Amino acid sequence: MSQQLLQLLGLAARARKVISGEELVVKEVRSGKAKLVLLASDASANTRKKLTDKCSYYNVELHVFGDRYDLGHATGKEARVAIAILDNGFAKKMSSLLNEK
Repeated sequence: MSQQLLQLLGLAARARKVISGEELVVKEVRSGKAKLVLLASDASANTRKKLTDKCSYYNVELHVFGDRYDLGHATGKEARVAIAILDNGFAKKMSSLLNEK
């Protein structure tokens, strides 16, 4: 688990540049505001398919990362399955961290 990525996610959440929850993430992807989507590895097959299809259609980068409790804890909330990053700076840094693995 990348500690640096989780810390960055917490920072983005405190800066109010994060949307969480499946339906809200789908809405942000559709509106073009989502720059990066993080999906928990333990998301249901239905949720995974919906978000994968939406992200590929709207050309939004999607990564499967951690489980729902890691994502929730990093953002200071309960378990979260889907998280959208709304800020270009945070999205670029997270993307570079996720792609270097």
